[in-house]
Amino acid sequence: MPDPGPDTGLNKKRHVMVERQLAGRGIRDERVLQAMAAVPRELFVPEGLREFAYEDSALPIEAGQTISQPYIVAQMLELAEIGPEDNVLEVGAGSGYAAAVMGRLARRVTAIERHEVLASKARERIGAFGCDNVEIVQGNGTMGWPQAAPYDAILVAAGGPVVPPALKQELKIGGRLIIPVSGAVHQVLTRIRRTGSENFDEESHGLVAFVPLVGAEEWPPMVEPEDGAGDNADRERAQSSAAAAGPRGFLAGGLPIARGRGDTSTIGRELRRAATAFDELAELGGIATALFGDRRIVMLGEATHGTAEFYDARTEITAELVARHGFDIVAVEADWSDAAAYNRIIHGVPPPEPALSPPFTRFPRWMWRNAEVFHLLTRLRDINRAAGSSGPQAGFYGLDIYGLSGSIEAVVHYLDRVDPGAAAVARERYACLTPWRSDPVEYARMAASSAFHSCEDEASRMLVELLKKQMEYMERDGTAYFDAEQNARVVAGAEEYYRTLYRGSAASWNLRDQHMHETLERLLDHHGPGSKAVVWAHNSHVGDARATEMGQVREEHNIGQLARQRWGDQAALIGFGTDNGTVAAATSWDGPMEIKRVRPARDGSYEACCRDSGVPAFLLNLTPDQRRDVVDLLSEPRLERAIGVIYRPETELISHYFAAELPSQFDAWIWFEETSAVSAVPAAGVGEERETYPFGL
Repeated sequence: MPDPGPDTGLNKKRHVMVERQLAGRGIRDERVLQAMAAVPRELFVPEGLREFAYEDSALPIEAGQTISQPYIVAQMLELAEIGPEDNVLEVGAGSGYAAAVMGRLARRVTAIERHEVLASKARERIGAFGCDNVEIVQGNGTMGWPQAAPYDAILVAAGGPVVPPALKQELKIGGRLIIPVSGAVHQVLTRIRRTGSENFDEESHGLVAFVPLVGAEEWPPMVEPEDGAGDNADRERAQSSAAAAGPRGFLAGGLPIARGRGDTSTIGRELRRAATAFDELAELGGIATALFGDRRIVMLGEATHGTAEFYDARTEITAELVARHGFDIVAVEADWSDAAAYNRIIHGVPPPEPALSPPFTRFPRWMWRNAEVFHLLTRLRDINRAAGSSGPQAGFYGLDIYGLSGSIEAVVHYLDRVDPGAAAVARERYACLTPWRSDPVEYARMAASSAFHSCEDEASRMLVELLKKQMEYMERDGTAYFDAEQNARVVAGAEEYYRTLYRGSAASWNLRDQHMHETLERLLDHHGPGSKAVVWAHNSHVGDARATEMGQVREEHNIGQLARQRWGDQAALIGFGTDNGTVAAATSWDGPMEIKRVRPARDGSYEACCRDSGVPAFLLNLTPDQRRDVVDLLSEPRLERAIGVIYRPETELISHYFAAELPSQFDAWIWFEETSAVSAVPAAGVGEERETYPFGL
């Protein structure tokens, strides 16, 4: 067998996958772990999806099928107890990935695939990897492959209501058959051990979700959905292996999905009685602030980054909190240096001279350059004007870590004004990062190489220099210094973030959310003990990660969790959801914005429960003093949808759903059955907007 090759960024991700997704979730067979670490999964997926090769999910391949989630591959291999002299059959070769892993465990592997295009591609991939003990054949998997029988182990990557008799008969005495059994979508992962000529022992190993096993006459063909939904339904069934079971039947990466008790129609009826419906957004503002206006921090989520109703609802709640409840900080999931331009606008402060780069011009531009955000800024500006120069003033701030280039520019601009000698030092220090300012992801790729000299020391030293002169600079202009210091922190944080990007998703995610949390802490400290903050961020940042597979499986935390741990009941976390409509999103990173149709929520999800309430818009209070029966029903883990700046409806289940426990995740949930895309500013004419932006629309 070939060696994995040089230690690339993807190889590092593969070893992180083995450590966290496999060993971290209970896979103990060292031979299985070593085999999974040796086979490059990226070689077995379409080229456009290689960046996702080591995500904890299934991925789509040719013929509408999927390559299974790494954990489920490892779990099935561990159950199969494959020895180095074993003869193994795989039913459902797919991409050839699992067969390649088996090839490192067994003496001989035969993998049968019914789709000609898949069989052909699998042969190519197996050949390129160099597996000379793996054979890919085309045929009816339910009949097995008697030419190479009997087998020590048979693994079946598809499910049906019964076990095909041919597969049981092709097992050796003592052989193991691993197969999903029963149900059209959810099956029970079953191990069958042949103990005699006609004797078989069976064990259940949790719920899984696989494509249907077809090709035999043991059961009738599946009935296709009506109304032309067949293709989509088949695709979702194929993609459902993304939610393949984890330990003890955990689905979708770590949480046991609710079954039976409390179906969505029953929960919908309960929601209709428990939720507070609203017709106008102004009405929602009053409802939400009556519940949470006495908190110090109110975090407002969103299920997508491009839905107008979410922005408008958050604007109404924010305006109420600022005008009537003394909130003076509006902190958003945006870059600090870009948000500073908006902060100047709502305070009536002219732009700096010389002018800095226009704000929010990089991808995803539509997220903060849209009519809905401009409406928020107008409301905040008017509230500040009404308060007058002696009254409380609300500020607009960015929490995020991505703004490497803008923050470098802002630090140098500040030092040019207060300390030209230090500005020259800053230019020298930050020169290390200059080649990567327009594309910091390229810095991440380079930093993955052990031979690459990172800019960590230079970025850190510049922050230290600013901190050393804190008292001197603050005497001149404390507010300007606070902004410069935060920009220097962003540069140092962004350098670390991109440097760790290829060490695994949890490391970079946690660093980013820790930075956002610490920025929020500094803002509250800077504004004084009476300060209060509204936070705008995606549900995946706002909802407590401990109540989702993010925290329970991937060891990720977020600002919602950190805020609860830091401020307890003084932090209110509010999530948002929708069933259908349109959304502004891209198909890939740095791609153009598109207006995409949001698919109706998946059956059994939290969104389906809300849809079944029949209430078009409502707020549901999830705090412990509410109706326990509804909270208990919703506490059974279910799938929840998350759409970011990228939306791929064709792979929605594997790319946009995760498992969660809603009442533990949020203090309240705001629902809109149908929503529409934000009204984004066109990409052309950025320079022409300078004088009137954003109030010149």
